[in-house]
Amino acid sequence: MKTNDIVQVLVFFILLIGLAPLLGRYMARVFTGESTLLSKLLAPLEKAVYRSGGIQPNEEMSWKQYFLAVLIFNLVGIASFWGIMMTQAWLPLNPMKMGNVPWDLALNTAISFITNTNWQAYSGENTLSYFTQMAGLTVHNFLSAATGIAVLLALARGMRRATVQKLGNFWVDVTRSTIYVLLPLALCMAVVLAGQGVTQTLSAYAEAQTLEGAKQVIPLGPTASQVAIKQLGTNGGGFFGQNSAHPFENPTPLTNFIEVFGLLIVAASLVFTFGLMIGDRRHAWCIFSVMLILLAGSFAVAWWAESQPNPVTANVLPQLEGKEMRFGVMNSVLFATATTGTSCGAVNSMHDSFMPIAGMMPLWNLMLGCIVFGGVGAGLYGMLMHVLIVVFIAGLMVGRTPEYLGKKIQAWEAAWAIVAILLPNILILVGSAIAVSVPAGLAGLGNSGPHGLSEILYGYSSCAANNGSAFAGLSANSVFFNLSLGAAMFIGRFGCIFAVLAIAGSLAVKKTVPASPGTFPTDGLTFTLVLLGIILIVGALTFFPALCLGPIVEHGLMVSGRAF
Repeated sequence: MKTNDIVQVLVFFILLIGLAPLLGRYMARVFTGESTLLSKLLAPLEKAVYRSGGIQPNEEMSWKQYFLAVLIFNLVGIASFWGIMMTQAWLPLNPMKMGNVPWDLALNTAISFITNTNWQAYSGENTLSYFTQMAGLTVHNFLSAATGIAVLLALARGMRRATVQKLGNFWVDVTRSTIYVLLPLALCMAVVLAGQGVTQTLSAYAEAQTLEGAKQVIPLGPTASQVAIKQLGTNGGGFFGQNSAHPFENPTPLTNFIEVFGLLIVAASLVFTFGLMIGDRRHAWCIFSVMLILLAGSFAVAWWAESQPNPVTANVLPQLEGKEMRFGVMNSVLFATATTGTSCGAVNSMHDSFMPIAGMMPLWNLMLGCIVFGGVGAGLYGMLMHVLIVVFIAGLMVGRTPEYLGKKIQAWEAAWAIVAILLPNILILVGSAIAVSVPAGLAGLGNSGPHGLSEILYGYSSCAANNGSAFAGLSANSVFFNLSLGAAMFIGRFGCIFAVLAIAGSLAVKKTVPASPGTFPTDGLTFTLVLLGIILIVGALTFFPALCLGPIVEHGLMVSGRAF
């Protein structure tokens, strides 16, 4: 391990811990309607959106109305984006004359970007026009991220309020998330990235003459604007097929650092926004600590594994195959664990080439549901489902009704929390089982044996958790994978949102009861350790058999000199 790598890791985590509370405080002011430094500039734009959409910002919604608004908004997004891709040959801003996208790939991609998954079974520069990249991918990078934030805000209000049925206004939450948070951050980041060499142009692809005299087409495009929001919104959909491994998306060590930091900062800051909205900062720090431990732990294990000799390759170190060779192994591992801890899915290396245990850590992050720090909004409300289970179990252990933030946690909330946690797990295991049992699923494998199983497990884990990264060995552009993975993305997203909003609605109508000596405190070390333990135990019990058949047995075979 190089000293430079260690210093960079320390700087990265220090900045994350230091800046997340500051951005969290700003977002709390935005979402509670308080004035901010940007209010005078952006308030007219916010009001214009309400007027043009016929939105009454003071009219709040019940949890069922809120979910219906979420669902309709996203279904319209899927239909419109699907239509854009299937007609892009006749639409403007198509200098390279890209043809229409096949229906199954277009449907998969539409679902992918609307659900904040950004699974890409295509190569962007060879498949999509500039118009599709901007009006489809980039727009929904903003809107899908804003949807996740909005659902978290509804849950926070349900936990904070008492004896009411209203959880806020979905249209207001989406508008404020986009205008006051995502747009300003993305604009600043895009300017920095463009200044570092990330392309931002509407010109046609360039042609260059190689040293051998042949002509090479060099793809260009409006990249910086998409890369900024793909990271900040934990989307991950790259302009180019190689994503952040492409030098036009990630040209320098500074852009690499900014992109990794960008994919974590908003999601991490929302933990402190939640703490301020519920009036319990210490509880927010406990949740943040658990997320940070899980992230640092997966990174440490993966980095250690990539530092070990591999008998299959004559024990050569470092292991550079598939890594980001410009920035080193550490930056590949940090990017991989950060992008799978969140639901970003952007990559600067090929996870398929990682050592078995190193490749298992991104897979493990996906199987936990991308709750470290997760997708913006989505990761935190996923973590809060585990919090409710912890509180429920702790209450039963002392023989009293469990309480959380002054609300009684009963069978209804516990049942829906279990649904939110187990639904993606079911999609992963059932989807993978079907894929390895039918010819259409096996046809997409790039490798046999345990590594092939890992490719399929990773694909369904990524889609069910709305992450979008790929193991890179699975050829997923087929009708079977486009439809089955699309279904996993849709159910994984909106099934969990339904459960979360059902819990929010139930908590909102309850009375707040004062804490008593029997109340399990949720702002101390005991709670932090129990929450961490429950997450690890649930993940291990659910996925340990599958991991044993995949990366764990592959590691054992690798040590004996066998590869797949």
